[in-house]
Amino acid sequence: MTEYKVRLFSDRQLGSVIQEREQSIFQYIDNIDANTLLNTNIEDWCDYYENHYKFEVLQLKENEISTEQEETLVPVRNLFRGGYIQEKGTKFSFFIPFEGEQELFLYQPSVSIGELNNPLSARIYKNELILDYAEWRPEVSKITSQFKQELSIVQENIRYVNREISNFNNSIRTKIKPIIESRRKKLLQDQNLVADLGYPLRRRDNIPKTYVVPTISRKISIDRPSASTTPFIPEPTLDMQEYEHILSVISSMIIVMERSPKAFQGMGEEDLRQHFLVQLNGHYEGQATGETFNNNGKTDILIRVDDQNIFIAECKFWSGEEKLKETLDQLLGYTSWRDTKIALIIFNRNKDFSAVVRQIPEIMKSHSNFKRELDYNSETGFRCVVHHPDDVNRELILTILAFNVPTVPTLIS
Repeated sequence: MTEYKVRLFSDRQLGSVIQEREQSIFQYIDNIDANTLLNTNIEDWCDYYENHYKFEVLQLKENEISTEQEETLVPVRNLFRGGYIQEKGTKFSFFIPFEGEQELFLYQPSVSIGELNNPLSARIYKNELILDYAEWRPEVSKITSQFKQELSIVQENIRYVNREISNFNNSIRTKIKPIIESRRKKLLQDQNLVADLGYPLRRRDNIPKTYVVPTISRKISIDRPSASTTPFIPEPTLDMQEYEHILSVISSMIIVMERSPKAFQGMGEEDLRQHFLVQLNGHYEGQATGETFNNNGKTDILIRVDDQNIFIAECKFWSGEEKLKETLDQLLGYTSWRDTKIALIIFNRNKDFSAVVRQIPEIMKSHSNFKRELDYNSETGFRCVVHHPDDVNRELILTILAFNVPTVPTLIS
């Protein structure tokens, strides 16, 4: 690793550096292959750019400061002949470990502390900022005082630098999301225009198969989203309002079960499921089915409209973490459409229902197909986005509804 000697916080304006980075993000978005962009979720692109292009803030590790000294030549005024002569003196070096991007020590924040015409000089090596003090006849108190004063100046400038880059980091997502959405919208509109021409679309041999983002020399926590470059084909989706309606029908049936526990006391999963199907068929004209073959197996509840799956659900009694993960794997194996809304209906006959409700979010977040949590206003429910086992870009909205189906105590005569 090369050692650098720098003049602290006196090079380019930090604002212009931030602006250049912002413009580079917009340029890369504009250069993404069209099908790659359409085949990848917007939130994944936002995650990638937010993590790939954010600045790593500077932070000094003051509790790890160390020093060393060595003999060195020091210019000393010649009292007899005038001018300066070289005399042997002592150089004291203070090593200040830091975290963050070392380039930020160069840039001048919009507000800065210190003399711009005579900035502090320092060395940077292996994530350490090094301040040197060479004296012919050193005085410890003088050197200590000067170091503390200059350290305070460095700390204050870091505070101003971090304030500017934090504002930029926090704005990345809100700035790029509408740009990505706008480009996707234009691409879809272009597809529709071509379809309206009435002639088949001609394939071009020079369509890029991949797009490689130039490497940025710092730690990156999220990889660039991977997606197929095959032509994007929009698929049917279930309206969110309709999805909520289906869940409300299920919830209403559960309320009946909770209020009349004796009527459902001895029922198993299949019997309970039949009651949901009766209610759902009343709303969807006989299109709700149970134990229906779909993709890789039989799902408990499946609603089809115009021969297309719009809702898939599994019903299970609570029996612990591993069983819940296994049930989600089973449910995901049934899905065959992008944007399918799915649900897990969990029945609890254990004593501590509150403990079950608390466990469900953490179990789901630890699942390998979990992507992100969604807002969901329910005391006993949880909602998130998961991806299909065969394609990380095929996202599904999963709602878990947990219900307590109390048992009726046995009377002892």
